[in-house]
Amino acid sequence: MTGQPVGGAAVKAFRVARSDARLLVPALVFIALVVAAVASLGTPLITSVATSFHVSLGSAQWTLTVALLSGAVATPVLGRLGAGRHRRATILATLAVVVAGSALTVLPLPFAWLLAGRAAQGVGLGLTALMMGVARDHLPEERSTAVIALISVVSIIGAGVGYPLAALLAEFGGVRAAYGLGLAVTAAALLTAWRSMPEAPEGRTAHVDVAGAVVLAAALLLVLFLAGERNLWSRHLAVAAGLAAVAVALLCVWAVFELRSTTPLVDVRAVRHPAVAGANLAMFVGGIGMYLLLTLITRYAQTPHGAGYGFGLTTFVAGLVLIPFSALGFVAGKLTPRVRTRIADPLLLGGSAVLVGGGFALFAAARSNLAELFAAMGVLGFGVGGFSAAMPGVILAVTPKSETSSAMSFNYVVRSVGYSLGSATGGLILTAGTGTGHLFPDDSAYTTAALVGIGAMAITTLTSLALARRRSSWTNP
Repeated sequence: MTGQPVGGAAVKAFRVARSDARLLVPALVFIALVVAAVASLGTPLITSVATSFHVSLGSAQWTLTVALLSGAVATPVLGRLGAGRHRRATILATLAVVVAGSALTVLPLPFAWLLAGRAAQGVGLGLTALMMGVARDHLPEERSTAVIALISVVSIIGAGVGYPLAALLAEFGGVRAAYGLGLAVTAAALLTAWRSMPEAPEGRTAHVDVAGAVVLAAALLLVLFLAGERNLWSRHLAVAAGLAAVAVALLCVWAVFELRSTTPLVDVRAVRHPAVAGANLAMFVGGIGMYLLLTLITRYAQTPHGAGYGFGLTTFVAGLVLIPFSALGFVAGKLTPRVRTRIADPLLLGGSAVLVGGGFALFAAARSNLAELFAAMGVLGFGVGGFSAAMPGVILAVTPKSETSSAMSFNYVVRSVGYSLGSATGGLILTAGTGTGHLFPDDSAYTTAALVGIGAMAITTLTSLALARRRSSWTNP
């Protein structure tokens, strides 16, 4: 008599668990997509912000830079907190900060408050690694691998989703309407997390290395500042080089702190593992190349015909050029988990890097009509999607479950810095290719930048192939 109720309760619990798992996966992907899209809102709105708030384009550029900076600083801190037992609370609190920041961008407040709001929105970028940690802890191994790859991909293509939507809203409703999109979707993400995020497994602990976090924040501030201030490199090279040296010194000091700390912000010893170090190097150099091509294509599309090239597209129409990037990036992300059963992750990284290099070659050789730009953007998206989907597999193969969030958060800091340097590299090359008295660079400057990108992707490919050769010596933790 008593066996039946117990059996019925077990079946019911099993069904509830399966239902929760079905809800968890779309929730993880949705949150990762939202935080990436919201952080990218600054890109298409820079000109509109400068006009609406009566500030310079350089000042308006900080609506993007400050989000990248806060995201880079918050990511390792959130990654460490996500490794502990308060992961659910960390996720909810972070999303609450993002929602509050989104509200500041919508309210009729001065420009300084807009920057504060954008900084708060950027904090959400640190949640991507936590979403991966949740997937690895609460989903079967095969399922979690595919979901983690998808989370990695949507964290990239989110920019392609947010860009055209924000540009369209800004065109018809002004900059506040565009930022209103961010408020709506971040509020939805907070509600989704509150309903679906499970507690972390028992026995987890995490302590934040405050001193390490401060030193890392100072170093990243300098790196991203130098990446964003292109005029500093062209007009005050000695000052820029000096600040770069200070940034490197701070990073070295931070590494020493982390090695000596009993509760490091990032386990530097684990980062030195050949697989992790190689993957981060590939992410850094590959990130420079990937964002360089993204910057080149969007800028070329918006260059007016009077420059002798370009298509003079509006911000919204130029945003549509990103559709092939997002669509094919998503396709690659869905295909990669199936392909990786036959091809090792490092080889997938190398193959994806070759694809991105092919996108550079296509852009360098053929950009006389929009169809060619769409093709180059599609090749870039497919390559980036495959690269992003394969990257977690390389790192997590040698990482304990409890350190998933922390390991991936460091990789995302590396990616952020790489992207920023890619954008800066493109700006410097195009500036150098701009003749005296001209507003726009020569068409040949774009070819030069594309050749630099091909070099970056060649380095990324060789690094990935070196990882593949050493893969047999890796040992799972």
